[in-house]
Amino acid sequence: MADVAERAGVSAQTVSRVANDSPRVDPETRARVERAMSDLGYRMHRAARALRTGQSRTIGLIVSTLATVGNSRMLQSIAEVAAAGDYALTVATARGERGMLEAFARLHDEGVGGAIVLNEATPLTREAAVPEGMRLVAVDSAPDDRFALVQTDHAAGAAAATRHLLDLGHPTVHHLAGPADSFAAVERERGWREVLSSAGVTPPPVARGDWTSRSGHAAASGLVDSTAVFVANDQMALGALRAFADAGRRVPDDVAVVGFDDIVDAAEFRPPLTTVRQDFDELGARAVATLIALIEGREAAPLVSLPPALVVRSSSAV
Repeated sequence: MADVAERAGVSAQTVSRVANDSPRVDPETRARVERAMSDLGYRMHRAARALRTGQSRTIGLIVSTLATVGNSRMLQSIAEVAAAGDYALTVATARGERGMLEAFARLHDEGVGGAIVLNEATPLTREAAVPEGMRLVAVDSAPDDRFALVQTDHAAGAAAATRHLLDLGHPTVHHLAGPADSFAAVERERGWREVLSSAGVTPPPVARGDWTSRSGHAAASGLVDSTAVFVANDQMALGALRAFADAGRRVPDDVAVVGFDDIVDAAEFRPPLTTVRQDFDELGARAVATLIALIEGREAAPLVSLPPALVVRSSSAV
């Protein structure tokens, strides 16, 4: 700290104030000190700062699984954005209500000021007692006054996919949905139903999987007579493509397929997959920005909804 003070031409106390985000430093002096810190490679000892200020500058991430493409992509984005804001990240897993209570207790004990709850873990949050003072941001959740929300507009994406298939001339569109307890799956199913109903088409029975390609293959085996299928995610769509190939059904000649997510490999499927793109990186970034604003006492939007985009490839049109 003394080296930084000497280089910036200020006192050690001023360097300490800058390191601890004190408002009692004018912008010009702060910039000079931060420049000296950067030049000298100075990093504040996080534990020492937490002891002095009572603020750990650590955020939590609560997940039920990191096996899904979306969750792993958002983990990377959240970690990068948090680090850029000089926040550390600690990850807690939660399965069941007891697991969520244990995750909250661990984060509270570590002095975490707030946490992001991802996807499958959000229903557990609604059932558990949130520690007093802990700010929460949920990614993909039904509304709850206790936390802010960041999500993709899943219903709009599903509507675009369904409308695309109807516009190609298909009399109806079947749906291979995700788990019934998933907010994203429910919203995608809602978008599909609303477009069919508005077109005067009675929605056919829903097939259901668990987001994995294996479940997509099993569920799509009952849809081999369909001419158009909207699948709730790309991994299940991969399984559906194999099920149709096993049944001798050509895609898109005999059956058109649209997925959701636009995972990295979607363009490499055979045929390349038409899908709905959601921006996992932006979801993670917005979740971190919202949480940090809440922790630092700044205004934050209670709901951030990001628009998806239909990406048309060979699986839906000849």
